[in-house]
Amino acid sequence: MGLLRDLFTTPFLVHWEMANGFAVSPQLPGVRIPGAPFMGVMGVAPSHELLERIVAREADLAARGGSVRQPSAAGAVPTAAGIASKALRTIAPHENGGNFDIKSLTAGATLYLPVQVPGGLFSVGDAHFAQGDGESCGTAVETRATFVGRFDVLKGEATRRRQRDPSYQLPGHAHHGAPGVHGAHGVTPSKGYYATTGMSLRSDGRAESEDITLSARNALINMIDYIADAYSFTREQAYCLASVAVDLRISQAVDVPNMTVSAVLPLDIFG
Repeated sequence: MGLLRDLFTTPFLVHWEMANGFAVSPQLPGVRIPGAPFMGVMGVAPSHELLERIVAREADLAARGGSVRQPSAAGAVPTAAGIASKALRTIAPHENGGNFDIKSLTAGATLYLPVQVPGGLFSVGDAHFAQGDGESCGTAVETRATFVGRFDVLKGEATRRRQRDPSYQLPGHAHHGAPGVHGAHGVTPSKGYYATTGMSLRSDGRAESEDITLSARNALINMIDYIADAYSFTREQAYCLASVAVDLRISQAVDVPNMTVSAVLPLDIFG
């Protein structure tokens, strides 16, 4: 697996030891990776309608030769065929969240997920001690973890905003590194950041395989929609603002078929 799976075909295992805020490995001598723990998988349950739509579009993508992990009881939990043969594999993120591996979603971040079913049915997993943007070879510094979260319902907001994909908000330090690290413009923003996400899905609902350009386009469109809604700008104003202030980041390039790109907006620029 991984972005360069055609070039790296021999398994290579790295063992990590985590202590005192850093990870070290005998397979990578002389390297210390600072810890920034987060959960790679966070999501709510899809509705039956969304589930059927995703399965159909990914079956079509597989028929066109795309890299897709389709529903299967093999290795699934639970293994009951009536469930596992229809349910989504957790390798890929979708509109309901899932395995988007966004390294910025550390302690203090706020994740916004459009709720698909009563109660939300939130689930979480894939704990990481640290990861680079992209998770290029398919794994981070994987670990066990305890997730602590608080849940709030913003009733009707996803519908009002016409928000399809997850978005998130970060404290000031999270986009550029650890607390105290200056951002790209020389200061650590006090208001933090708001970010939208995009994946490899066309506006007509057709799925594409590992299309980072399409993911970036969708993240940018979602950001333009957010700026226009939140700050009463025209879409043209929002587009120009995005060009001078928004960072496009490849959050993950390995969770086939849906690559995740984040469009990150610093909130200090407003007033």
